Amino acid sequence: MPLEMALNRQESDEALDELLRTAAERCAHAPGALQVEGEDVLTFLRRYYRNVPVEDLADRDPVDVYGPAMAHRHLAQHRPQGRALVRVYTPTLEECGWDPGRTVVQIVTDDMPFLVDSVTTELDRHEIGTHLIVHPQMRVRRDMTGELLGPDQENMTGQVVRESWMHIEIDRQADHAVLKELESDLQRVLLDVRCAVEDFAKMRALAVQTAEDLAVNPPPLDPAQVEDSMELLRWLADGHFTFLGYREYRLEDTDGGAALRGLPGTGLGILRADKAGSASFAALPPKVRAKAREKQLLIVTKANSRATVYKPHYLDYVGIKVFSPEGEVIGERRFLGLFTTWRTTSRSPASRSCGASSPRCWNVPGCRPTATTARI
Repeated sequence: MPLEMALNRQESDEALDELLRTAAERCAHAPGALQVEGEDVLTFLRRYYRNVPVEDLADRDPVDVYGPAMAHRHLAQHRPQGRALVRVYTPTLEECGWDPGRTVVQIVTDDMPFLVDSVTTELDRHEIGTHLIVHPQMRVRRDMTGELLGPDQENMTGQVVRESWMHIEIDRQADHAVLKELESDLQRVLLDVRCAVEDFAKMRALAVQTAEDLAVNPPPLDPAQVEDSMELLRWLADGHFTFLGYREYRLEDTDGGAALRGLPGTGLGILRADKAGSASFAALPPKVRAKAREKQLLIVTKANSRATVYKPHYLDYVGIKVFSPEGEVIGERRFLGLFTTWRTTSRSPASRSCGASSPRCWNVPGCRPTATTARI
């Protein structure tokens, strides 16, 4: 690092520390101020704001530096394992003792990939502007019930957890119903992120296993089609696909025509919750549903819904049909996610497995878009 940059960084760090020191001295002992039990206030403020540029806080009243951090610490006091805490509110001086002039989103959850992108994407979906993000990764200790343990409780048994604390200031919202709706939607998104991250390795392994199954027991189709499908699955598993959901389905004949039934216990990621069937598939016209029995091994297209995890793109849909010993289509293994390679070439498995004239290829990244989507 050049000397001038190092000096500027040192000056910035010193200015931030002075700002935090002032906030701690003026606010910590004020009547009604929230406190940090068992931990020095300034030490906590330093941990909380350590990645925030001093310019983002320089014009603030000390109470608007102290207040958000203490409120966040209070929210984090009790968090059961595997749960995300979300609070969306509009603080006022009368109720909270601080007021940044905006609505505040505060989140406490396990640290994992995709969190900031997924949360800000959901805020964008609500058409709400974002003004400040404070995002410390906090190393904390909790007891078996999820209670936060302070530095003065070293004698108590606890588990060290790496957590993501997010404080996001957004456009001011006056409608209480909007706050509750946003809180609920962010909880849903955080659950999707958790499911996708926890099941990522399993979904990737299933892509590899599906390719191996095709090699050992290929369906009665053109061997080149089977080989291309196997290569595509391995290519996806080799870092070219962000796996977000998986489920296996069985195709059944009903009085209303063909129906897809999800196999209990096969759902992973954003498809982890078991469902009896596919309502969107059932809503398709009978002639369209009949195409599910066409002897075409691979389906690569866009789903009809956007990802709630990572990026707000329409989900990429990769389906591998399952065949009976008699060679009839009886189901499907469905992978949902996002291609990480956004430009395919003639040498990529994604392009070769489809072919330029195949409708299956039209929605693979880099290929011609179409209005045709797969329903999930």
